[in-house]
Amino acid sequence: MRRFLGGFLIVLLALTGVIHAQQPITDLNRFLLDTRTDLEILANEALGDGVRPEGWTFNLNDVNSPTYVADLWFDNEQLATELFGTERPADWIGAPVTQNVLLVARNIRHDLELTANDIFGSGPNDRPEDWRDGPALFRCSRTLMNTVQVLRTVFDVDFQTAEDSPNYCFNIQAEADEQIVRVVLSGSPAEQAVPEQVLAIRGDLERLADEKYGLNSRPANWIGNKDVASATLLSDNFLDLETLANEQLGIGQRPEGWLTTLPGAPIYAYRALRFNLELLANALGFFQRPRGWQGTVASETCALPLQNLLSVVEFAYGTSAQEVSNTGNYCANLSATANGAAESPPVREEAAADERFVFEAQYAFTYLDVAATQYMGVMPGGTRFKAWYRNFGDSTMMFVSGDDFAVFIDRRWTSMTQETFEQLPTLEGVKPLTFCDAGWCNGPGPTPTPTGSGAIQALLDAGTPPPAPDLTQVEGEKVQVSWNYIRVTYLLDNQTARTAQVTLEICADTAQTDCEPVTQIFDNNTGTVKPVVSQSNGLNVYEFPYGYSSNLVIEGATRFSPDVWISDPTIR
Repeated sequence: MRRFLGGFLIVLLALTGVIHAQQPITDLNRFLLDTRTDLEILANEALGDGVRPEGWTFNLNDVNSPTYVADLWFDNEQLATELFGTERPADWIGAPVTQNVLLVARNIRHDLELTANDIFGSGPNDRPEDWRDGPALFRCSRTLMNTVQVLRTVFDVDFQTAEDSPNYCFNIQAEADEQIVRVVLSGSPAEQAVPEQVLAIRGDLERLADEKYGLNSRPANWIGNKDVASATLLSDNFLDLETLANEQLGIGQRPEGWLTTLPGAPIYAYRALRFNLELLANALGFFQRPRGWQGTVASETCALPLQNLLSVVEFAYGTSAQEVSNTGNYCANLSATANGAAESPPVREEAAADERFVFEAQYAFTYLDVAATQYMGVMPGGTRFKAWYRNFGDSTMMFVSGDDFAVFIDRRWTSMTQETFEQLPTLEGVKPLTFCDAGWCNGPGPTPTPTGSGAIQALLDAGTPPPAPDLTQVEGEKVQVSWNYIRVTYLLDNQTARTAQVTLEICADTAQTDCEPVTQIFDNNTGTVKPVVSQSNGLNVYEFPYGYSSNLVIEGATRFSPDVWISDPTIR
């Protein structure tokens, strides 16, 4: 067994020699030596100084040995067998399934940390002083590590969660979820289907209630909202689901894994509600669902982080839940498929991959900047380009490149459809390098005087929202947090307009105890500073719509956040 795996990893080492710029491992040899050192520290603590299982390789320092990674994995498994027997801690990864040696090394480190949690404890200060440690991400779940991995390498997402962030895995999961909405789910069929899917939850919730109480009989305070156009349908479903669970299981008694809060993004809120509803149906013994049950997507019964990883690998690699066996533990099978796709992406036709965002110009005007002020000339009809990013909001500008140009153009003057345009990642956090060396380039200069029609007039008529502000100074001087770090004080509700006037304080953690006033909010969607309505107790008062608002820069003295959640009165 060990000899076979060693030969397998020799091949891996031969196949992988380049470290992606956004990988947490920037020095593979140092990382491997540090992991071996920590494995030996762990073995000394668990078994006694110098005591090792029979068959221990003792390959300590020869990092250039072709079997070094194989020996490291083998010894890590030997120690685990001594401590746990044939069982392993939850989320143990084990044998490599990838040909990427960086991910093999990452997975070994992850498993080693699980063993260390058992020996030393899982707290941030529970490791010995001489512990070398690894990136904080490698203490998170395999699903989260792979979600971050694909977002980094496929979508060029630059994560901002600090290595020493308290509750690191929770925070980077929240950041990953935000990025998935931005680069994968925004404008997708899944997002567009949310209103109807939320209504389907109401139907299934009523079916469960019918089974337990009979027709036209419901618990006290049952809302029963069935209006797909209702702005409170999500929150009303949430409240009725909690009411049914309290009535049937007991106050506060819930199945394992139950989600106690409703996420801000509507598609995540839907997934959380469906997940809880399926848990409740199982807890009530309805393993065969009531007649007419609309929750027929098996993946929606699995944990939300796994559903999100599935969304990412579906978009990036074409991996489908339909490939997953529905026998045995379906969610374990789905985890193996989704994580396997992330670690060993399926081979795709290179030509097909190249054509994904390749289209032709239809005499598009080209610019070196997204605000369309540095005109470079007309891209001739039929010129092929690859699109990379789109602008924010309703702007139709996008960044494209060819053999001798990298410029901004208006989608409407190309063969690209609006649906495909909406699948492009936005320019958030990205500053593309632009140039134009083609024969048709003759700038930079002012846009020619419009003649009453064509691309110039369309640009002037529609306008282009200003680009996002330069956040270099904010990111350099302030710590980024997320919406659940923001303390919201509600002053006035306008339920007709579905808005609230609030004061905001941005806090050091989700407990919202150490907080500082929000001094300015820049809205990237409008390109303007959000107006201050008034003052209350020395704090600025702002008006926000109910629900989740993103693409913001909410600033305090030392922190900033890109988003905020404003509850409507029914769920406060």
